Formats: sequence, C-alpha cells, structure tokens
Amino acid sequence: MKIYNFKDLNKEELKELCSRSISDDNLVKSRTEEIINNVKSNGDNALLSYAQQFDNIELSSLFIGKEELAKLSKEIPADVKTAIDTAYQNIYTFHASQLKTEEKVETMPGVTCWRESRAIERVGLYIPGGTAVLPSTFLMLGIPAKIAGCKEIVVCSPPQNDGKVNCYIAYVATLLNIEKVYLVGGAQAVAAMAYGTETIPQVYKIFGPGNRYVTEAKKQVQNSVAIDMPAGPSEVLVLADETAIPSYVAADLLAQAEHGTDSQSILTVTSNKTAIEVIKEVEKQLADLPRKDIAKAAIDNSYIVLVENLVQGMEYSNIYAPEHLILATENYQSLIPLIINAGSVFLGNLTPESAGDYASGTNHTLPTSAFAKAYSGVSVDTFIKKITFQHLDNNGLKNIGKTVEVLAQAEGLQAHKNAVTTRLKSPSLSSTSLP
Repeated sequence: MKIYNFKDLNKEELKELCSRSISDDNLVKSRTEEIINNVKSNGDNALLSYAQQFDNIELSSLFIGKEELAKLSKEIPADVKTAIDTAYQNIYTFHASQLKTEEKVETMPGVTCWRESRAIERVGLYIPGGTAVLPSTFLMLGIPAKIAGCKEIVVCSPPQNDGKVNCYIAYVATLLNIEKVYLVGGAQAVAAMAYGTETIPQVYKIFGPGNRYVTEAKKQVQNSVAIDMPAGPSEVLVLADETAIPSYVAADLLAQAEHGTDSQSILTVTSNKTAIEVIKEVEKQLADLPRKDIAKAAIDNSYIVLVENLVQGMEYSNIYAPEHLILATENYQSLIPLIINAGSVFLGNLTPESAGDYASGTNHTLPTSAFAKAYSGVSVDTFIKKITFQHLDNNGLKNIGKTVEVLAQAEGLQAHKNAVTTRLKSPSLSSTSLP
C-alpha cells in the first residue's frame, strides 16, 4: 500500500486521490447502455440470452416460485439458520423503530398542515450473487420494505450453476414471505425491473448494491424509475492512532478488500510506525484468505494517508466521504461531532464493520464513491413517500386569504388569486366572524 502524507498533498492531488474513477469507465457505460436497450426491446429473450452469456446457464424459467424456495430453504445448515434468524431480529428491531407518526401543526389559527407516510407500492430489490452470494443484503432490503408496507416486492438475483438460488437466499425469501425470486443479475436485472418484461413486473423504485455495471445501469434508468442511491464497489476508511490494534485494523482492511477487486480499503493514520505494523499484519493475514487473489488486487488499489492528528484525519475522511468509516481509536467520542460525510460509522477498537454488514441492526446498503456527501443509507424511509396535507376552516381561510391574494397578484397569477377571492366572497364565509 502506497503511503501519502496529507500535508504534502495539494488540492488537485487530493482530488485525484479521492477519485474512484477507473480507466474503462466509458466502456462500462457503453456496454451497460447496450444491455438496457436490448432488454427494453427483447424482454425475456434478452434475459435468457444474458443468462447463457454471463452466468453460463441455460434457464428453463426466469424465476423460482414460493414452493421451490421453501424446499431449497430446508437445505440450510442449522448454524447458518440460527445466525440469519438472529440477524433478522436485530435488523427488524432497529428498522421498526424508524416508523414515526408526525404531529399535525397549526401554522396559524384555522390552518392545519401535516405529513403522512405511504409505502411505495412496487419495489425492486437487487441481491448480488457474483463472486459472493449475499443473503445479508436480502435481509437489509427486504426487512425495511416489509416494515414500510410495500405491496409488491420484486427480487432479482443471479442464478447459480444449477439454475437456482442457494439455500441461504431461499431461506431469507421464506422469512420475508417473498412469492418469487427472479433469476437475473447484472445490468440486465436493473433494466428488467425498470422497464418490465413478459415475466418481470416493472417497479417504481430499485434498491440494492452491485458491481460497476449494476451501478451504471441504475444511473441510466433514472429517467424512468427511482433508485435508492448510487451504490457501487464497496469501500472503507479506517482512521487510526497509537491506541489502535494493528491486527484489528488489518483485518478490517482485508474484510473490505475481499468484496471485489475494485473495492478500496483506505488507512488514515497518525503514526508511520502504526502504518508499518498494519502493512505487516495485512501481508500476514492475506496469505490465509480463501479470496486472497481478490483481496490482494483491492489492496493494491488502496493506500495509506499519514496525518498529524485525528482531527486532520477527520478532515481527510470528510473529503473522501467513505461508505464505511471505522474509528480505530479509544478517543472516538470526541470525533463524532466532526463526522460530516460517511455512510455508516463504527466506533472503537471492538466494533468491526462486519458487525454492521451482518447483524448489529443498521443497514449495510450505503452510498459509495463519495455519494455519502449527499445520500443516506437505506432505511424504512427509503421505502416510503411523505404526502403533505392541509386543511383550512372558515377562520383559516380568512386569516391566510389576504397573504395568498397578494402573493398571487405579485406573481401575475390571477387565477390563483381568484381561487381565494371567490371563497372569501362566499355568503356563508363573510357572515362568519373571527373568534
């Protein structure tokens, strides 16, 4: 991992260091556009063709139904079933607490305003299944969708070698009472949910992380369907000082790196000595990982930033805007108010990112590529809309009427003014006196 010194970086160098751009981005864009157009034009036939091309499988059906999902789910090992059940409960508990009923507000006498939540009726969940199958993502998306009350949940996940989904995905589907899992992955899954095919329903909003093609597809279909956020290759920034434990830090960096070759694991550290110790630990732990080739490629794409103190480290972190921020220090409490841009934060030496990825309760579908500067992670709020209401009684119309008339006339919108004036002239209103 290359080491940079924060104080030596000029503005342009800092911008370049925080960039997540990759040399073949334009190629990804053009290929994704081709896939989307093909799915729009050819529907199921395009999806079946891509299953052969990308997944090396000839599908007889584009989905697995509820009965087969239940059958597949029985193959799950007992310890994994218990772990998923525990994670389900924690995630459900945390997200259920997000349901709030807002109070009605009387902005002036007789004028009452409020908001009410309504679930998005039809949502699409993308569950990655390329180099790693992620039932945890299914939990993170399906649970808040259920809590929000979404009527139809469309789930897409790439087929496995046997043309099915694995028992973990099937078991989560049964927990969530999902009717079907569609055997489609990549940009083609996003296109299918965005525009609909003969088999896959069109949805109103698409959720879920994925590779660069999935992320690019979500960006390209936004003129037709809403998306949760741009969530591409995963990333972590670990901010460490002399109280950090190098073996823990190395484990956190590698946990992120094993997601994919385009993941980033950034170490921001106050001590060159600590940095060297972490590098040694990374090399040591890397050798024993089953996905060491993937992790090594990601580590080679990552780096270390030396800072003078933790406050300067937070300055860099806010510029980078990480998906995951780990404060590997005993002094994390004083840093919390300084955090401006981050998807999810892990406090202290005993809080690994893995806890949030799987079972602490928070959501792991988070903004990447510096989108944490403007986006939040997935929550129940992501699956609902807030509709505003207002009601005027006789006194309310009298109280607010003149204000609306004057503003409408100032903007030259006479009909807007008339909508109030006509009511104010009503005999029943003019005979009603103010209290």
